[in-house]
Amino acid sequence: MEMSQYLEVFIEESKEHLQACNQLLLDLEKNPTDLKIVNDIFRSAHTLKGMSATMGYEDLASLTHQMENVLDAIRNQKIIVDTNVLDVVFQSVDDLEAMVESIANGGDGKRDVSNVVTKLKMIEDGESPVQVDQTAATLEELKPSSGASQPNVLYDDYEMTIIMQSKELGYEAYEMTITLREDCLLKAARVFMIFEVLEKNGEIVKAMPSTVQLEEEDFDQSFAVTMITNENIDMIKGQVLKVSEVESVMISTVQNQGSSSSSDSEWDEPQLPDELKTLSGPAISEKDNDAKPVKPQNNKTIRVNIERLDILMNLFEELVIDRGRLAQISQDMDNQELQETVEHMSRISSDLQNIILNMRMVPVETVFNRFPRMVRQLARDLNKKVDLEIIGAETELDRTVIDEIGDPLVHLLRNALDHGIETPEERRLNGKPEAGTVVLKAFHSGNHVFIEIEDDGSGINKDNVLRKAMKKGIINEHEMINLSEQEIYQLIFSSGFSTADRISDVSGRGVGLDVVKSTIESLGGSVSIDSQEGKGSIFSIQLPLTLSIISAMLVEIQSEKYAIPLSSIIETAIVKKADVMHTHNQQVIDFRGKVVPLLYLKDIFEIETSYPEDDNVLSVVIVRKGEKMAGIVVNSFIGQQEIVLKSLGDYLANVFAISGATILGDGQVALILDCNALIK
Repeated sequence: MEMSQYLEVFIEESKEHLQACNQLLLDLEKNPTDLKIVNDIFRSAHTLKGMSATMGYEDLASLTHQMENVLDAIRNQKIIVDTNVLDVVFQSVDDLEAMVESIANGGDGKRDVSNVVTKLKMIEDGESPVQVDQTAATLEELKPSSGASQPNVLYDDYEMTIIMQSKELGYEAYEMTITLREDCLLKAARVFMIFEVLEKNGEIVKAMPSTVQLEEEDFDQSFAVTMITNENIDMIKGQVLKVSEVESVMISTVQNQGSSSSSDSEWDEPQLPDELKTLSGPAISEKDNDAKPVKPQNNKTIRVNIERLDILMNLFEELVIDRGRLAQISQDMDNQELQETVEHMSRISSDLQNIILNMRMVPVETVFNRFPRMVRQLARDLNKKVDLEIIGAETELDRTVIDEIGDPLVHLLRNALDHGIETPEERRLNGKPEAGTVVLKAFHSGNHVFIEIEDDGSGINKDNVLRKAMKKGIINEHEMINLSEQEIYQLIFSSGFSTADRISDVSGRGVGLDVVKSTIESLGGSVSIDSQEGKGSIFSIQLPLTLSIISAMLVEIQSEKYAIPLSSIIETAIVKKADVMHTHNQQVIDFRGKVVPLLYLKDIFEIETSYPEDDNVLSVVIVRKGEKMAGIVVNSFIGQQEIVLKSLGDYLANVFAISGATILGDGQVALILDCNALIK
């Protein structure tokens, strides 16, 4: 079978299972006696092993199998969960992630894992295994002497739900272990004949090994099949035994996840603890016993390559530009039918726009999920105790923003752990709990998403920041006097700035926070800091929901048109020139009790005046960046419009206060203002 067509799905699903393992292992560390968590980890590892073996990545499957052995011993209560055991399992997951990454980059997924395999085997042997179940202790004695082995069939939630629902409808689920004779030459042919018999009498739910492995004769002499039927099981067994070269058939009734009661078998599986018997799955309405077994439903979600969504978005952007052009033409022609058609097309394209934008939205948990593991390891390296709390992981952001925001958050979290959270001894002396808390929070506000990183550590020492900034030549003594609290905090984002007394593996080289700021601002966002010495700090990141199609206010300055993003605008106002005041060589106005400076775009962009302006009033757009505000003076307001943000390209990348351009309905190009740069 050609596997390359499934490679992308394999890589994506493998990453999901490994991420699930990471998160569940962290949960297990907090609740080491919760066997349900162990079962969930085992299920993810087992699925990964099966997928890897099917795709031919034997090294990946082998390491996962070794990890499974340890997890199996934990859930059978032969091994007690402690930090040392989890460290080795975490190391296994790290190696598995590296192998999957190798495959994603075109490699073969091979890696030297002899060290971690040795550790896993040592744990599996166990210095003091906890035998809590006599059945497990005597399992070897109870196995049949014929040499037939019963595969350990595990069911995922979906398979188990089908089995349980079928039982409610009057059917029974049986696990059949079929052994072929050792001199069987055409094993795949015999398997086909057996499956033909079983499918005539019921529905096959699961085969182990997989059907692909059975077809390729990738098994010893025995295999297991789980089937649902309301036929006589002894009759079915007799039909299977009639297939030539079948040596024996053992049958067990499937009762619950990982356990079975013997119907015709010579030995029983030990019963799992009650904690593992909880099943999840949607309830179904009960029907009469003549109903058919539940068939798997069609999957209602598909994976779409992000490049295809980018192409779709680019095509829609062109459609938005043409929509604006059509609206302009219909207005100029004053044709009623054309105007109605354009209005209808505008409504449909607006709905289409929302759908496309929603398709590109991804929960920030895809980024947040990797941080608990990182914080755990970093806290251990720093000899600190840290609890990470994640709030609002379901908040959605555009995929483009998600791809870029990961590294800045890593820098800020490492900074919070290294500089913010104190050692347990220092926290005790300050009357704080030994374990520090870092809260990672995301939430929507208007057309923005805010991500906050809050810690209850030592806070920022302003005097220390000023001293280091002066030493580095970032500010001089005169500038230092006039700095506000927020401006002092912003100094730590300067290139080369660090308050660390020594360079460590974590920080101290003066790189990181300047990259954080530049990356976030390149995304059209901003970052601010609030801190209280001795109490902690909050780093707040403001990001736009999406970067491609935005709502903007079109304004005119002489004969030129500009677009101001609505997300930056507080309101528009007509201000009398008599109300304009002067302070520190700057024109300002009183806006709702606050002093707001005026910025004349015609002066900033050096636009020549070709016709007289109104002598009495000014058209002002009030914009903000964080807590700061400014009034942008324009000639007139054109109106609100959906615009497509286009990059100016590499040659015009550094134009002051311009973040891009858009094409208007009449074919004109309007520049899009970067209000953050103007206020700064």
